[in-house]
Amino acid sequence: MSTLSQPHLTMNGNGSNRSTERRPVTVPDFLSARARGVKLTMLTAYDATLARLLDTAGVDGLLVGDSLGMVVQGQPDSLAVTLEEMIYHTRLVMRGCRRALVVADLPFMSYQISPQQALESAGRLIKEGGAHAVKLEGGIRSAAAVEAITRADIPLMGHIGLTPQSVRRLGGFKVQRDASRLLDDARAIEAAGAFALVIECVPADLAARITEAVQIPTIGIGAGPHCDGQILVTHDLLGLFDNLRPRFVRRYAELGQAIQQAIEDYCQEVREGVFPGPEHSFR
Repeated sequence: MSTLSQPHLTMNGNGSNRSTERRPVTVPDFLSARARGVKLTMLTAYDATLARLLDTAGVDGLLVGDSLGMVVQGQPDSLAVTLEEMIYHTRLVMRGCRRALVVADLPFMSYQISPQQALESAGRLIKEGGAHAVKLEGGIRSAAAVEAITRADIPLMGHIGLTPQSVRRLGGFKVQRDASRLLDDARAIEAAGAFALVIECVPADLAARITEAVQIPTIGIGAGPHCDGQILVTHDLLGLFDNLRPRFVRRYAELGQAIQQAIEDYCQEVREGVFPGPEHSFR
């Protein structure tokens, strides 16, 4: 199966080639993925430990998502997340990442006031957080902000369809079906300079039409199999978050149950005097 980045080759002492760790994934790698027939893989990360595990497993991109408001902070949505918190979590992810492209979300009200505000916020995520790229939500309404950011040579990923920061207006997390508006949004974000586009909670056939309508790669979440790549919230994929169970999520593990069982076993052994045993003690 094709992968996004190929291993570096170095020379052994005897002159033969050996494979070393894969080189870092770049924005140009994302842009050329479709032509190379490579499906892009992305997951969310919020700390160094999780970032290291995902990066080592070979994921192409890590999104430091404002979804941390829900899966880390325990908020009902992402609206309370601040720019300072996004910078902090981006720094943590960068410490654990060696290969994947790290994209940081611009949180609610960090880019909506003006294109200048958007540029300043994006610049902070790059300079202070260390992100490789940023992401913001919205189509036509966000095009001016996208253009201001990309004109400063800051790589930007767009996000259309269900935009979680619009949850109050939408009345919940709902599938988006307005084909004309979504196609216009996608074209506007591409024209403004985005290098990729997240499509969230859109019928599969419509997501396929959007993918065909733009030249930049599309990353689907609840948008069917025809996008150029996929992204999921890692806590959903691993079975660590139960407050919301979207239909589009496949839970590849149930680590929440495993963690709870491990803690119950620990508590029982401590209370029964089984742990710590001689092998866990110093003489």
